[in-house]
Amino acid sequence: MSIRVGIAGVSGYGGGELLRLCTGHPEFDVVYAAGETSAGQKLVERFPGISAKLAELVIQKWDPDRLPTLDMLFASLPTGQSKSALANVAKGMKIVDVGGDHRYVAGWVYGLADVWPQKIRSATRVANPGCYPSAALTAIAPLVSAGLVQKGQIIIDAKTGVSGAGRGGVDAKFGFAELNEDVSAYGLLKHPHVPEIEATLNQLSGAGGASAVFTAHLIPMTRGILATCYLPGKATTTQCLEAARKFYAGRAFVRVVDQPPHTKWATGSNLVFVSYASAGDGTIIALGAIDNLGKGAAGQAVQNANLMCGLAETVGLEGVPIWP
Repeated sequence: MSIRVGIAGVSGYGGGELLRLCTGHPEFDVVYAAGETSAGQKLVERFPGISAKLAELVIQKWDPDRLPTLDMLFASLPTGQSKSALANVAKGMKIVDVGGDHRYVAGWVYGLADVWPQKIRSATRVANPGCYPSAALTAIAPLVSAGLVQKGQIIIDAKTGVSGAGRGGVDAKFGFAELNEDVSAYGLLKHPHVPEIEATLNQLSGAGGASAVFTAHLIPMTRGILATCYLPGKATTTQCLEAARKFYAGRAFVRVVDQPPHTKWATGSNLVFVSYASAGDGTIIALGAIDNLGKGAAGQAVQNANLMCGLAETVGLEGVPIWP
C-alpha cells in the first residue's frame, strides 16, 4: 500500500516533526509539502538531513484550491488559519488538523487516539488534541471513566519546553537570554485549551458541568510537557494505578508507571507516561508526561492517520525515545 501524503505548514516545528515521521513511515509517500516563508525552497534547503528521495521536493505556497491528489493531508497551521482553508478541501481527502481550529467542531472527530481509537477509525476529518490536553487528559481519562473523580473543580498545572511556542512564534522573548534560568506562567484564566479539556471531561463522564483551571508554564528546555493534575476523589494510589492499567490494557503508547514520570522518558517518541499519587483523603494527583512535538502533535497525528487509513496504529511510530 502506498498512501499519498501532504503536509501543510511543513517548515514549522510540528510540520518538521511530521515530515520526519512520515519519511520513515513504510506506507506513507510524501508527495506534497507547503509553507509560507519557505515556499519555493527544496526540502533539503530547509531540512539538510532529509532523505535523498525527498531532497528535491519543492515546498509549495499553501493553497487549498491547488492541492494535488492526496489520500491524507496533515495541516500543521497556526490556530485561526485552517478553518476556512480546509473547508475547501475535497471531501474524499482525509485530513488531520494539528492546529486548534477544529477541536469539537461539528463534522470533526476529536483525535484523542489512546482514549477512543474506535471513533477515529471511521473518520475522514480528525482534529488533533492540543499538546497540553494530550498529557493531562490521558492521565485523567481512566479515573473519570471509572467514576473515581468526584464532582468538583479539576486543577491542571503544566510545564512545557519552548518548542511548544512554535517556530513561527520565535521572537526576542523566546530567545536563549530571555528563557535561560527562567520559568513563567502564561495564558492565565483564558488559555484556549480549557474548552477542549472540559468538553472531553464531559464526554468521558457522561455528564455535563466539568470545570477545570489550567495554568501553563514555559521552562527552559526544548521538548516535553509534564502535566500535574489535582482531582477531587478519595481513591488511593493503588486504585488509580489499577484503573489506568485496566483502561489502557493493550494500548501501545501509554505507559502506566509507579513513580512520577519524567518528560525526557518520552523525548522523540509517541509515548505518554502516566502515574498517580493519593492518600485517599480527597485529592488525587494525576501526572502525564509527553514529548510535545510527539504525542502532543506530530506523533499523535500520525497515529490518528494510521487509524483512519486502516493501518495498525503503531506503524511508523515504534522508535524508542532518545536518551540521554
